[in-house]
Amino acid sequence: MDLVKPAQFRVGLIQMACSPVPAENLAKAEQRIRQAASEGARIICLPELFLTHYFCQEEDSSQFRFAESIPGPTTKKLHKLARELEVVLIASIFERRMEGVYHNTAVVIDADGEILGCYRKMHIPDDPRFYEKYYFTPGDLGVRCFHTRYARVAPLICWDQWFPEAARLAALAGAQILFYPTAIGHHESDAAEAKTQQTAWLTVQRAHAIANGVYVAAVNRVGFEQGPPGQGLQFWGGSFVADPQGTLLGHARDREKTVFADCDARRLETVRQNWPFLRDRRIDAYSPILNRVTD
Repeated sequence: MDLVKPAQFRVGLIQMACSPVPAENLAKAEQRIRQAASEGARIICLPELFLTHYFCQEEDSSQFRFAESIPGPTTKKLHKLARELEVVLIASIFERRMEGVYHNTAVVIDADGEILGCYRKMHIPDDPRFYEKYYFTPGDLGVRCFHTRYARVAPLICWDQWFPEAARLAALAGAQILFYPTAIGHHESDAAEAKTQQTAWLTVQRAHAIANGVYVAAVNRVGFEQGPPGQGLQFWGGSFVADPQGTLLGHARDREKTVFADCDARRLETVRQNWPFLRDRRIDAYSPILNRVTD
């Protein structure tokens, strides 16, 4: 495997509120990306499905109008921006692959504007107000690692963040940092459980960083978004970057903010030397994990 030369790089996570109007969200994202780049961010990630409100709160076929091809109008805009600013961009887009086949897709654009590739969300939830199985076909590209100008990155998306298998596969593919574009929040009826959910969300991802000796970055949206009449979701923000020992390098609350974190790829080597979890894996004993259940 070709190795990226060990180097420091600054991450910028664009925690933002999203309006119902895609053009407004794209303009806001561009402004925030420019500001992040001016403050030294070299790898910048946007929240899940940042172009729209979170439309999966209900099953409504009219929402498919927001889907677009890749390459398409949004990636064309981001391509120009990445090349101009010499930054890596990671963006989650509602992808129209063909008639009747749609994905929730993270696009990785390198600092020269080239689209390095895509990751299609593999774990698709189907819960009240998160009806994603209606919209998204499960991803078929597998877990992928992309060699960008500044680091080796692996994008995963939202519900993927609860699965240790995805994080482990990304680390084994050579990723130095995992990115999780996210849209997660709670309904007002679940407010009493919101803090517990948010703590679990943060804990499981910090555990991925520790267990795999990688940086982990999660970027969420914020604000209340109306759903069906009398319903809606409050997105809690909480975007963060954790280092390979699980220490938070940057952490937002529930307001619009860009989270910055300075990372050093050389830390992976020293952390894994002292916490050699990858060395001590018993790969000869893990084949039952390929089964749905074991007896």
